[in-house]
Amino acid sequence: MDSHEVDRLRAELGLFVADVFASMARKDQRSWGECYLRGLMVDGRRKSSQPMAARLPDGNMQALQQFVSQSPWDWVPVRRRIAERLCSVIRPEVWVVDDVSFPKRGRASAGVARQYCGALGKRANCQVAVSVHGATDTASCPLEWDLFLPGEWADDARRRQAAGIPDDVGHVSKCRLALALLDQLATWLLEVPVIVADAGYGRSVSFRIALEECGWSYVMAVDPKEIVQPEGAEPYQPLYGGLGPATRPCYRGRGRPLTDLAAHAARFEEVTWRQGSSGRMTSRFAVLPVRPAGKAARHAALEGAGGRSRWDGVLPLRTLPIEQPEGAGEPTGYWMSNLPATTRVPDPVRWAKMRWRIEHDYRELKHGLGLDHFEGRTWCGWHHHVTLVTAAQAFLTLRRLNPKAPTAA
Repeated sequence: MDSHEVDRLRAELGLFVADVFASMARKDQRSWGECYLRGLMVDGRRKSSQPMAARLPDGNMQALQQFVSQSPWDWVPVRRRIAERLCSVIRPEVWVVDDVSFPKRGRASAGVARQYCGALGKRANCQVAVSVHGATDTASCPLEWDLFLPGEWADDARRRQAAGIPDDVGHVSKCRLALALLDQLATWLLEVPVIVADAGYGRSVSFRIALEECGWSYVMAVDPKEIVQPEGAEPYQPLYGGLGPATRPCYRGRGRPLTDLAAHAARFEEVTWRQGSSGRMTSRFAVLPVRPAGKAARHAALEGAGGRSRWDGVLPLRTLPIEQPEGAGEPTGYWMSNLPATTRVPDPVRWAKMRWRIEHDYRELKHGLGLDHFEGRTWCGWHHHVTLVTAAQAFLTLRRLNPKAPTAA
């Protein structure tokens, strides 16, 4: 937006700020929050404090910098209110779990390390954040974030203190961060929709099991090499030899990779999952019932049965949508789901494909609103900036969905 467009929205933005920033204790904090949002929305190459202040008639670089990097306001209630507002309007069909990277120079910024950087497609010096987005076919917006802390930061007291990392924040996997974010959102919102993620999360059987233990449904992209048993496989009970612990049931045949099952058992049918700008989005899919059979899946089944002596050896049945476009020599996508077997085939396909929406989020967040333009180094500053960028996109999303509606609650 140019400065004139943003000025025309000042009244609506003021109502929005009064609502989502109501948890801020001081009026001046809310005022600089509104100013920061305008700075993010006004056209400009960089969206850090100095260039934003220069573009705003009431901008003050020192005040904006202090507000985002040092002011002690709590970002959690702000994000909660943004999530409540957005979900009441968007009514997301899925929550998409993902991560995004921020290339960085130096070693001082919170969480920076040499690790895989999706933005560059290779290992590089960067920060990585885990996010959860609410999405439908027509709208989406991030709901919650956290910054991944690599292992090298866990015991480096000097770096942690300089970056202001809280004592209770340590190194945990991205899957555990995602579970914590989902749990947080589940306490804020009335309903947990289907959870969707790419293979970076879906290949973790323990992650999928944790979702099941929470009672949540999911459709997750998985690694084609994952080992499963076919639906009709049945375990048998080996004879007990009288020494050592009792034998437990097992399957006679070894588990097979998904690629093998798809090649021998799948029957593909055409499925349309949405209307795109260039026509219907259509491909060929098959849905197979399978039993995940890896070590983590077997251990979870054993624990769920109450121990070795009580487990009947039967691995739980899951649903496997497989995509193989017309003319393709082999499948191009595999997803694992715990949805009921009676679920219509187009539904898990549509939910799995709904992940594309978050690419719109990242494009607007990064290129339009400066998600990766924050130049501070602290943990608090990063969370403040990300929260403010999320608020800016939420405001724009609500206006796009209903331009004539007031943006107050």
